[in-house]
Amino acid sequence: MSFEPDLTDPFVATAVELRTLFDKDAVERDKRGGRPTEQVRLLKQSGLPSAQIPVQYGGKGASWLSIMRVVRELARTDGSLAHLFGYHHLPLNLVLFRASQAQKDHWLRASAAANWVWGNSGNAMSKTSSGRRAADGWIISGKRPFSSGSHIADYIQISWENVEGQRLTAAVPAAREGIVIEDDWDGLGQRQTGSGTVTFRDVYVADDELISSPDVPLTPYASLTSLLQQSVLLNVFVGSAQGALEEGRAYTTTASRPWIYAGVEKHTDDPWIKRQYGDLTIRTLAATELADKAARSLDAAFARGPALTYEDRGAASIDIATANVYAGEVGLAVSSEIFEVMGARSATNANGFDRFWRNVRTHTLHNPAEYKKRTIGTWLLTGEFPVPAIYR
Repeated sequence: MSFEPDLTDPFVATAVELRTLFDKDAVERDKRGGRPTEQVRLLKQSGLPSAQIPVQYGGKGASWLSIMRVVRELARTDGSLAHLFGYHHLPLNLVLFRASQAQKDHWLRASAAANWVWGNSGNAMSKTSSGRRAADGWIISGKRPFSSGSHIADYIQISWENVEGQRLTAAVPAAREGIVIEDDWDGLGQRQTGSGTVTFRDVYVADDELISSPDVPLTPYASLTSLLQQSVLLNVFVGSAQGALEEGRAYTTTASRPWIYAGVEKHTDDPWIKRQYGDLTIRTLAATELADKAARSLDAAFARGPALTYEDRGAASIDIATANVYAGEVGLAVSSEIFEVMGARSATNANGFDRFWRNVRTHTLHNPAEYKKRTIGTWLLTGEFPVPAIYR
């Protein structure tokens, strides 16, 4: 199809190879849920987890355009692995944005050398863990939900509230004593993301593992983490639409039968089927172009570093919000409407086509399009950019 990946990009080419491997049991793993241990091993073996780390720390310095295209490529068969790979960059870049130089030297170099995969247990919406001071550190108790990637991570970002209600964040080894991965994720989609609960049973965190301080103002550059999150999700949506369309096309051309009143011998000769595939392809192509535009805007903002202005950050946020809204709508539409043109026999658990819709549906609910549309409309009417915050 016309949205085939750019194989001149070595990172994307590697993702294509991985997708071919992941596709072999994607349906079975989606049904099973749990931990994609072997797939994460292959991902680490490929070197992709360190691709975006700056060259000065031992990484490859890959652009966000490359990284988001990798996310998209993986989502064409496996939204969970696409999510895990993309979200790995959130705590990794939190270190880049807010950590001290000594911490960057330590964590980023170690991560690049070993191709660590990062996870998180720092959901900002849930103040369900707390910490008390200890000698040269903190003792953390409680739990945190929506801890994506924690079940396969080498390093994990954790968060808690102090007695003043301030949120603190740290980076610690996922195997740290007292960290319990509950493996209780029960989402209807994204079944291998491990986005369930992590419990903290008197977990010790040293002061030098804290990332910045709640007293340090959030700069436009440091706030890019939110735009990274939105960028990952929109590319999961676009990749899911591409995958659903590709698998639907393959089924339609080999297994679908014409409707009894269609007046054609082959399903693909039905004018309705042709028009529907044309419409779905056009929308998917448009979503792909918007996704690339958003990634280029993210690259431009990222390149400014600490000098990034509120206005430049705002311009990138509008591009990313626009792409996110449209990608979600297209992902939902394509992954649902594809059943209409494949026919009744396609709707079986064995085929597994429903995984695309379930994956997109799961994430679009975490990120309501209504509020992004209002943000875009506000900017269009007033020129006012969104205040940097979670989800925007």
